Amino acid sequence: MKQLLQNIKSGKASIENVPIPTPREGQALVRVAASLVSAGTERMVVEFAEKSLVGKARSRPDLVKQVLDKARREGVMPTMQAAFNRLDQPMALGYSTAGAIVALGKNMQGFKVGQRVACAGGGYATHAEYNIVPRNLLTPLPKNVDFESAAFTTLGAIALHGFRLAEPQLGENVAVIGLGLLGLLTIQLASAAGCSVLGIDIDPKRVKLASSLNVQAVTRPQAESASAAFTANHGFDSIIICADTSSNDPVELAGIIARDRAKVVATGAVGLNFPRKIYYEKEIAFINSRSYGPGRYDSNYEENGNDYPIGYIRWTEGRNFQAVVDLMASGKLKVEPLISHRFPIEDGVKAYEVITGKKKEAFLGVLLKYSDEKRETSKRVEFSLVTRRSSLVTLGVLGAGLFANSTLLPILKNNKDFQLVGIASSGGLHAQHSGKKFGFQYATSSEDEIINDPKINTVAILTRHDSHADLVVKALKAGKHVFVEKPLAINSKQLSVISKQLSVSSKQLSVVSNCLLLTGFNRRFSPLARSLKSQISSLQEPKYLHYRVNAGFIPADHWTQDPALGGGRIIGEACHFIDMLTFLIGAPPVSVSAYALPNGGKYREDNVSMTFTFPDGSLGVVDYLANGDKSMPKERLEVFCEGMAAVLDDYVSLTIVKDGRKKVESGAQDKGWRAEMSAFAGAIKSGGEAPIPYEQLIGVTRSTFAAVESLRSKSPVEIK
Repeated sequence: MKQLLQNIKSGKASIENVPIPTPREGQALVRVAASLVSAGTERMVVEFAEKSLVGKARSRPDLVKQVLDKARREGVMPTMQAAFNRLDQPMALGYSTAGAIVALGKNMQGFKVGQRVACAGGGYATHAEYNIVPRNLLTPLPKNVDFESAAFTTLGAIALHGFRLAEPQLGENVAVIGLGLLGLLTIQLASAAGCSVLGIDIDPKRVKLASSLNVQAVTRPQAESASAAFTANHGFDSIIICADTSSNDPVELAGIIARDRAKVVATGAVGLNFPRKIYYEKEIAFINSRSYGPGRYDSNYEENGNDYPIGYIRWTEGRNFQAVVDLMASGKLKVEPLISHRFPIEDGVKAYEVITGKKKEAFLGVLLKYSDEKRETSKRVEFSLVTRRSSLVTLGVLGAGLFANSTLLPILKNNKDFQLVGIASSGGLHAQHSGKKFGFQYATSSEDEIINDPKINTVAILTRHDSHADLVVKALKAGKHVFVEKPLAINSKQLSVISKQLSVSSKQLSVVSNCLLLTGFNRRFSPLARSLKSQISSLQEPKYLHYRVNAGFIPADHWTQDPALGGGRIIGEACHFIDMLTFLIGAPPVSVSAYALPNGGKYREDNVSMTFTFPDGSLGVVDYLANGDKSMPKERLEVFCEGMAAVLDDYVSLTIVKDGRKKVESGAQDKGWRAEMSAFAGAIKSGGEAPIPYEQLIGVTRSTFAAVESLRSKSPVEIK
């Protein structure tokens, strides 16, 4: 399918051929007929992308600070590579479309194939021939609402939410400052609600257009005198600012024309330096409107499909969408007069040239249109590449996110043992970008296509944590070797299914099939970790190991913190550090006691101290902390045994002290990813054993579950 993309690094917009996405549970696949280009949000993104690297840095000092902190911890070169990789990711713009449903994922009751719908949401309702959209961001269309009009639904909901925040009453006086697309929708909504409306703009043409919609409007120089006459010198009950300017003039004007204790609502991006005197004397209430309404930015609502009870929240973003299309159907909200440009998707780049002013044309509503003729229906995109003949590891990759692009795929591309065959992502876009960038033969949105491809003998699973276990089992059943990024599983049930697939006996873990499984516990493959192991492997006494992790803060509502999606940070990331202890001692833990600092409404069981016991009597402590400063190095491991002390400092240096002598090894940070992939390829080609014993893979994962259990029960837990 064709999709309009923006490259943030180069600033170039382009139409690319992308695999058609595959709907998952709670999603519909929509064949798009029309999409609306945002002159606000999209223009800002495009203008940011077109800045030089210095210009980008100046406009986002917050991101510059993050980069500098990372450079202090991990070094300049890895940081620059990660930053440029993030900038190089394609951005799918657009958030307001309309079309017809062509396929449904599970649990999509109330929707059917062929149904006409309006679609909303950044990352979902994009400028593409097909979109996957969650159920709460879909709105059925009345028969008399065409696709072009329906493409305005999301913007209409932004206008409607701003209007609702003003809480106007029937017959009240409402002023709308700024008669762009958002303002022209707002004046119609206010008029339909029975309010007396005055529109204000600096452009006489937009004032004239507002008048053609049967709403009184004036230019800025007339605003104050016209407002006095319009309200009989009482001032407006509500003022809604829809202007798009860094100037403070709209906020100042709103204060001047407001009555005592009026409400001012900003739905546009305007300067917010308030004239205190007038806002204080009139006791004016100011509200910044946030997008479409309640539910916006709540993943539980937008992605998981959980609605709010109507008795508690009458107007969610979804119900605002429905109200907008109903107003269109009744003729009270007219959008056809607001359309200034129409472009076929093939000429979508020209739309950006219009909204950024390159074409020097007046514009208002800019639509992209999608023809039904000769539209592609494939979930797969082929690349014209020369493949290597000698490789025995033919790889298919599931997932094309940041970790894949910044860490693993660059390593695999440069490893002669791997032949990169296919890559998949559910949306198709990131698979297409990564496939072209790293030299895969094809990209697809179908996981099953990768798993069932006879040319592929090895599958790498780099998807979200909750999908790991199911994909591992599917790939093993299909006769593939499997690399899965940590965690192997996020609950005991998933781990049990994997263990059975590996034919786990009651006494020990052993391989029955010829397929190998490896989890991404990369740190044990680090050169300094291997050196440390060699130094302590001959020591006979039990060891004491202390691993301190300055993990950094992640918001409690991030998906990795969700037990059902990411498993939480102990299961999702602390498994790395438990595995490192297991590697050094040579066996997984047998018990754990875990304690945490109070969450205090900010954290989510991610300031934790875990003490593990091992079969030989060794003790290992993992202090996993989210409350530190990220500029401090992330990881420090100390080992004490038989008169020897060792410190592994963030995989940059290893210090060994014994008999009063100090030995230091150091170099660029290396956490072992490259060596891990080489070890995996070697095992596959030689027919040898998995690089990490299954007893340790399973045992480490089980230890994370036990640590969470200990934390919550506040008592030690044996790991069986």
